[in-house]
Amino acid sequence: MELMNDFIKKDRFASMLGIELIEVSQGYAKTKLEITTHHLNGLDMVHGAALFSLADVAFAIASNSYGIPAVAIHISTSYLKAAKEGTLYAEAKEISKSAKLANYDITVTNDQGEKIAIFQCMAYCKDNTSKFLQKENI
Repeated sequence: MELMNDFIKKDRFASMLGIELIEVSQGYAKTKLEITTHHLNGLDMVHGAALFSLADVAFAIASNSYGIPAVAIHISTSYLKAAKEGTLYAEAKEISKSAKLANYDITVTNDQGEKIAIFQCMAYCKDNTSKFLQKENI
């Protein structure tokens, strides 16, 4: 968890949005976002980009949790319900993994456990000889 906490701290965009890592294990991550006014769109609902970013950070942490660099190559998104306030959570769960490709389902929920959005994501797992996730490079 410490290495992935360092990983998310280096993600300046996630930090700017206020996204926090609350749980991680191999192939799994859970993030949270406390909604503030700067996360809202012109209709006073949480902006789709904020929801996407919350899910994307959970996906990034889960797919990189093995210590091998992984990058998104496909994400499919369905927005199910508007959110306006409170705390949102994104939970990324690995569905399958091979040497080069991994698939994840990410669910974004609100404080009441209601589904706000769902994401199906695919990651490309890069060369495992990379020093990308070694402590000195984070």
